[in-house]
Amino acid sequence: MISINFRSETPMRPEQFSHNMIREILEEPAAVDETLNVEGPVVARVAREIRSKGYGMIYITGSGTSYHAGLASQYALSNLSNLMTSIIPASEFQRWVPKNVPKNVLFMGISQSGESFDVLEAAKAALEREMTVLAVTNTPESRLAKMAEYRIIPRSGKEKAVPATKTYVTQLMEIFMLSVELAVGNLNSEEINRLRKGLHLASRILDETLKALNGQIRELAAKYREKNVLFLLGSGPNYATALEGALKLKETCHIFAEGFATREFLHGPMRLVDERTIVIMMVPPDEINVNLDLCKRLRRFGAPVILISEDGEDASELGEFSDETILVRSGLPKIFSPLLYVVPLQLFSYYSSVFRGLNPDMPEKLTKVVK
Repeated sequence: MISINFRSETPMRPEQFSHNMIREILEEPAAVDETLNVEGPVVARVAREIRSKGYGMIYITGSGTSYHAGLASQYALSNLSNLMTSIIPASEFQRWVPKNVPKNVLFMGISQSGESFDVLEAAKAALEREMTVLAVTNTPESRLAKMAEYRIIPRSGKEKAVPATKTYVTQLMEIFMLSVELAVGNLNSEEINRLRKGLHLASRILDETLKALNGQIRELAAKYREKNVLFLLGSGPNYATALEGALKLKETCHIFAEGFATREFLHGPMRLVDERTIVIMMVPPDEINVNLDLCKRLRRFGAPVILISEDGEDASELGEFSDETILVRSGLPKIFSPLLYVVPLQLFSYYSSVFRGLNPDMPEKLTKVVK
């Protein structure tokens, strides 16, 4: 078993690396900090306006990585605000949303470029249904931004690699900030302050996690480079993390990787687990006990099991039930945990691609913007 814990390492600088993808992963802490500091007043103003207009529901949409950011956002918005939320893939929006909707419905379109064909078509459909459009895009001059009444701009800076990494994390940060501000009046002030404090800690905790895990994740990627079937399991907000991690592995490594809600994996897909596969599970501290039996079962089928959790007393027993244990830094409220749990999956995808002799920046058949 390899146990991955915190230890001091030589500081990593983005300019040390030859690929855009790893540089952009290492830029995430700074991008998260920039998003918090620059967008904080904007998000607070947008949230005040949304609260004042009494919206009762929000449709969220995006494609690919942006859809996964939306899924994590739905969890946050549903649990923090009084808005009923529903997420639909952008390409399916027109097929699933009725023509006649109430007047107090908000539409959130998420797109890194603001030019994704499917997200733009969904926004047009929302406007036809007289919804108010909120754009979450890293590109303020984009068509999506121009279509929107409200705009919030994650401050990721330019992202050159096709697989989205820092744009995903800054999208999460921006929408988590919005979720907290929309919770004003729904949660007590003590809880609001606790959540705000958590967001202010995010950049530092993300930086510590990257520094601690980079070398060890590289070792894991080398060890498992012959494995071509991976299952990623997560629940709650990290169901979205499982889907995003699987997408990164597909994009960068050209392998079969699939994400599942943890308990849904038992309803058929578990039949595919054997010694040729790997199972990666996200297990936050409050989910450890309920998932230990599943870990035992999966290992009996011959698959290496990699657990991703947080450092602390609760993690001490994980080594008995897994082949590898990856510990991200603790300190964030669980609702924001996708910011951290995606980091080892991004690193694992990057290094796995490099060890397979591939270019993670430019996956074959894919483009940065789907038009």
